[in-house]
Amino acid sequence: MTALLGPAEIRGLAAELDVRPTKKLGQNFVHDPNTVRRIVELSKVTPDDHVLEIGPGLGSLTLGLLASGARVTAVEIDPVLAGRLPATVEERAPEARGRCTVLTLDALKLRGADLADEPTHLVANLPYNVAVPVVLHLLAELPSLAHGLVMVQTEVADRMAAGPGSRTYGVPSVKIAWYGRARKVAPVPRAVFWPVPNVDSALVGFERSAEPVSDADRDEVFAVVDAAFAQRRKTLRAALSSWAGSGERAEAILRAAGIDPRTRGEQLGVADFAKIAQGKALPPLV
Repeated sequence: MTALLGPAEIRGLAAELDVRPTKKLGQNFVHDPNTVRRIVELSKVTPDDHVLEIGPGLGSLTLGLLASGARVTAVEIDPVLAGRLPATVEERAPEARGRCTVLTLDALKLRGADLADEPTHLVANLPYNVAVPVVLHLLAELPSLAHGLVMVQTEVADRMAAGPGSRTYGVPSVKIAWYGRARKVAPVPRAVFWPVPNVDSALVGFERSAEPVSDADRDEVFAVVDAAFAQRRKTLRAALSSWAGSGERAEAILRAAGIDPRTRGEQLGVADFAKIAQGKALPPLV
């Protein structure tokens, strides 16, 4: 039976490795077994799943995921932590050692070819400063990722799951919606981490859409999104003028997409941005 890590074990491992958690790497280790069990339960992983875990740290969540019967590929940027994780699995979940692979790698550089087979789930405690870039990179790079449950800063969770018209709706909201539906699942108290962070955390769930939002080019859609929110107080006619080539051209593209040029980006859904992107192929103004 898998023995999860508690506060004493976390501090013991850190002392053994002479690890001092750093803000640079966003290292806040979960030391509460009940929180780990809750995350695994909410992730709905099964023994048939291959879970990709980013930033396993000292192995708290890794052990919980292995206890579900799933296969786990843990990607850790810190070579000291990555080097210790297999031994932690051997000591605390020896029956699961054949189901755990550890890669010493920056998640933002991960490629599908780095993995032995395709992962189905992303479950991770993500560093606050890179959470959105990591999620977007993995969704783009690994089409097999159908489900996700990530722990992030509460403000990041709000931005990831926000819908049009919300105060927190912006670039992360739209780009994640390109791939599927994100939702804020549950808060995570500060006290379950060591060291205790100075921000609140939350779990965000993700389900990839069965069908693509549009056949528009993703990079072009994302360019429109970036332009629309670069100066979010501006109307789309003004915000997209550089992207389109001129204000007049932006207005023509918007009208062709059935969108009022006076609209602001925060009012549009991802399908609207896709229509705008496709409009760039319209004949030039004469």
